[in-house]
Amino acid sequence: MNFELFEEQKTIQETVRKFSEEKLLPGILERDAVSEFPSELYSEMGKMGLIGLPYPVEFGGSGKDYLSYILAVEEISKIDASLGISYSVATSLYCGSLMNSDATEAQKKRFLTPVASGKSLGSFGLTEHTAGSDVAGAKTFAVKDGDSYVINGSKCFITNGPLSDYFAVYALTDAELGPKSMACFIVEKGTPGFVIGPRHNTMGLRSAMVSELYFNDCRVPIENMIAEPGKGFALAMKTLDGGRIGVGAQGLGIAEGAFEITRKYLMERQQFGKPLCKNQHLSFRMAELQVEIEKSRYILYKAALDKQEGRKYTIPAAMAKFTCTDTAMKVTTDAVQLLGGNGFMKEYHVERMMRDAKITQIYEGTNEIQKMIITGPLFK
Repeated sequence: MNFELFEEQKTIQETVRKFSEEKLLPGILERDAVSEFPSELYSEMGKMGLIGLPYPVEFGGSGKDYLSYILAVEEISKIDASLGISYSVATSLYCGSLMNSDATEAQKKRFLTPVASGKSLGSFGLTEHTAGSDVAGAKTFAVKDGDSYVINGSKCFITNGPLSDYFAVYALTDAELGPKSMACFIVEKGTPGFVIGPRHNTMGLRSAMVSELYFNDCRVPIENMIAEPGKGFALAMKTLDGGRIGVGAQGLGIAEGAFEITRKYLMERQQFGKPLCKNQHLSFRMAELQVEIEKSRYILYKAALDKQEGRKYTIPAAMAKFTCTDTAMKVTTDAVQLLGGNGFMKEYHVERMMRDAKITQIYEGTNEIQKMIITGPLFK
């Protein structure tokens, strides 16, 4: 096995790292404080070819490999996990819904190109108040009426909701069949009967925009359907597998960012006449965290390569998601403790990273759900 990145992958990694340090870091505390999304910086990412990094050029992408995209999410999330998840949702979940579906070339050009190019944002509408871990509890319903479907219901916890122009919305079409009747539609902002709710007030990821979606006799043309009834559930699950690798990259990035801040702090902070890093207990704790980060990295990259090479990746994606996000929570919590009182101060960043890390263990399938996925075939 070769654990070395290709030159092109290294170039993308270094380019995104430079962008993150020079463009994202200044102003990150202010954006967190006032819950402001960096629209201009996101547009710049689009011009750099990052949003549609793993998708074909003819659909607005850059035609690069999937691992390069995961490296980009990781580097963004080292500095700004809020932007990291906005990026991941648009690329993995919205664009992924189109690429994983039976969408026609015309549908991809119309609905994928604007988002993959970074000119517009996209959202993924699956979760409902009655359907989180249990998708079977979904109640949003679409009824065929002539050459359209009429959608009624709501979605919650929708990342990019207040900012998006395009939404991949999953809805049931038969009450008796339930999830087996699920279809997927691209709903455009401004469609009559479609209302985007106010931004949720979140603990972390404060500059990511998250909201509810409401559908009241929302009429969507049949040509906006990308998964016909009966194919929507499988599409959602396959798309979430890719999304979980993206969230794993976000978690790894958060962990690495907090670790580096802590490492530098322990070298500079003097107590009892010597740098804190000379305290064996503290240095050993950092050694343990470094091992957790490296372990997470290889599990994540393995999942990304399985997807990239066309191998089955449901289990590797679940492993990467729960491993990397647990590591993010562990590293950030320890970082706050290792920085002492300063760790509680916003200007040292690690308290923000800890708040951001928590949700990574919850969304796109809680880590308990990931363990259920892994144990599914384990005892067969």
